[in-house]
Amino acid sequence: MSERAATALALLLLVLAGGVAWALQMRAVLEPRPESLRSIPLEISSFVGVDTPIGDNVEEMLSADFNVQREYLHPLGQLVWVYIGYYGTERGGTPEHTPRACYLAHGWRVVDEQTVVTDPAAGTRAMEYLVEAGGNQQLVMFWYRSHRASGMLSTLTLQLDHVAGRLTSGRGDGALIRLSTPLIGLDRDAARALLVSFAKLIEPRLADTWPTETSASGATERLGAALAPR
Repeated sequence: MSERAATALALLLLVLAGGVAWALQMRAVLEPRPESLRSIPLEISSFVGVDTPIGDNVEEMLSADFNVQREYLHPLGQLVWVYIGYYGTERGGTPEHTPRACYLAHGWRVVDEQTVVTDPAAGTRAMEYLVEAGGNQQLVMFWYRSHRASGMLSTLTLQLDHVAGRLTSGRGDGALIRLSTPLIGLDRDAARALLVSFAKLIEPRLADTWPTETSASGATERLGAALAPR
């Protein structure tokens, strides 16, 4: 590529980037209504759940627009911990901390990790961690979700989904969905089967209770201010 062509391409990319930034700037400000996530059933199949508190320091670190943390127990004694951290469009739709960072910050070691398919028919996947601390092990499964898609495995993918959502529908919210279970009386394969089965159960509940977002008052004023003569 000649120097002139490279310069022209660079200018084109700058113009496109500026256009995207302008389009995003002009989108209406959206206010999330995440409280609907509270209505995820406490009874899911044979599991019965209870809400569990999140420490103030943890909640501050996660800095989500809305948190759901529950403990679901099966009559046979199987236990699944559920955490959902929701981030609205104006927050970028993306968690500020990854699960790896959170586990390491709380003294857990990630022993192993791999990608697992949670629903072959839907093509959704999750990231699986085997974590350990003080001789205790847990199997963790997490994925990212938006109003557009589910089964995303990285914050980068979620960020790209956010941009695509902003450009198409104006909406780019997202959430971290994390399931975990202690490896007590279960080997890793059995724990994986438990979490995969629960992931299939909770996904349609997430779709049914996914938050709405509404245009905030003042969006028109923002657009008018941007277009006003200087």
